[in-house]
Amino acid sequence: MFTAGGTTAADLWARTAEDVPVDVPRVPAREAAEQELSNPMYRENEPSAFQRALDSFWSWIDDLFGAASGAAPGGMVGILGVALLVVLLVLGLWWRLGTPQRTPAAEGTLFDDGPRSAAEHRAAAETHAAAQRWTEAVQERMRAVVRSLEERALLDPRPGRTANEAAAEAGRPLPDHADRLRAAAREFDDVAYGGRTTDKRAYRRLSELDSDLERAKPLLSGAATGVAE
Repeated sequence: MFTAGGTTAADLWARTAEDVPVDVPRVPAREAAEQELSNPMYRENEPSAFQRALDSFWSWIDDLFGAASGAAPGGMVGILGVALLVVLLVLGLWWRLGTPQRTPAAEGTLFDDGPRSAAEHRAAAETHAAAQRWTEAVQERMRAVVRSLEERALLDPRPGRTANEAAAEAGRPLPDHADRLRAAAREFDDVAYGGRTTDKRAYRRLSELDSDLERAKPLLSGAATGVAE
């Protein structure tokens, strides 16, 4: 059977069948797409999880500073100035107070080595001070103070004595220096067992106390008992 123009019905049917698109089911199509996208070549240039987290963090910092600069006087310059002041304050406190301790330090003994004379402790203290090792210098000078009091029989030589015990005992025959002795004992415990740092001024105070005690006249035992009462 022929149609207009000499085209048969069979030709029309063949052409129509070729022009109709293929209808692929949805589920197999989705699975094929997922399989194709799972190919590693598509993820070669993707950032890692760490990089994505870092980008998110810096984006949050940028938003935070942007909001703060809009609210603070001077904008971003004002924010940076405040941050610099905070950093300087923290560094100043760290330098003055030393490394923070998790737990209070236990009170330790004064002498941790063999017996040495007061002169030997003073010489060791001066050596440390000349090298600006103030922590060691303060410890040796305090040991010189106590050893000197023992050599003058103002303190009984006793192993295991702590700095606070020595200060309390020496304050009885030397009441005018009792407060300075207690302060020196606290300084010794802070640097020896508390992990605190010290400075030249602390060593100078302890050296002056050592010199003043050398010239001080102790009270007689009876007078000292009366003062204590």
